[in-house]
Amino acid sequence: MKFTKWQGIGNDFVIVNGFQEKIDDYPSKAIEICDRHFGIGADGLVIALPSEIADFRMRIFNSDGSEAEMCGNVTRCFARYVYENGLTTKTELTIETLAGIIKPRLLFDGAKISAVCVDMGEPRLKRGEIPMTGDPDDQAVNIPLIVGDAKYDITCVSMGNPHCIIFSEEAETLDLQALGRPIEVHPMFPRKTNVEFVRVINRQTIRMRVWERGAGITLACGTGTCAAVVAAVLNDKTDRQVLVHLDGGDLFIEWRADNHIYKTGPAVEVFRGEYLR
Repeated sequence: MKFTKWQGIGNDFVIVNGFQEKIDDYPSKAIEICDRHFGIGADGLVIALPSEIADFRMRIFNSDGSEAEMCGNVTRCFARYVYENGLTTKTELTIETLAGIIKPRLLFDGAKISAVCVDMGEPRLKRGEIPMTGDPDDQAVNIPLIVGDAKYDITCVSMGNPHCIIFSEEAETLDLQALGRPIEVHPMFPRKTNVEFVRVINRQTIRMRVWERGAGITLACGTGTCAAVVAAVLNDKTDRQVLVHLDGGDLFIEWRADNHIYKTGPAVEVFRGEYLR
């Protein structure tokens, strides 16, 4: 099976051309391929497939085999992958995901792709949309969450997948390995949740670390950065255009007047190969 390895500010993925390569069991193959010792190593396995409602369909499987609704970092990589591998000549694409249609746009510096800007759609703020327990029509902005003996003030947002954002001056030193999993599987989140720990630097800049649902600690999360900026705006901590510093690099997020979130950042091909197992 031929594959291409990509990374978006350290969030890494194995992308497979589903038009040519066939995989019988996506979840088990994702676990096998994403293993960093016995496989290729990645945060997720991504399949490019035909779509009846968009230019392409993108399926994403986390390293634990679970299927993700969406991923912002892989969307940038996916857009560049299909363009540079001759699957399309379009520079503005529509991609079908479990979270709906996502619209990436390739940005050029001369003839070279410099970055990818993705229209991530509108944030979903109601508990029923995230989803989380409680009144489905209520928002969850700066509410308490009890985990063991600890209390966190959380704000929750969906970008097609659930996010729990915690603002902390100690975000860079917190033990994500100890904190992430208990929050991910908390009963308040029936489909589990991604967890973002955020330190506000100023009204245009934040620092974020992430525990991803189904993957654990990762260097970046595209949907998480969008959710974090939305949460920061809802709590009047930042403006609507924010530079987000992550462990793997930087993303620029805009919550525009049309209520859509736009995310701009790099997408890099790492290597190509043939998986023999």
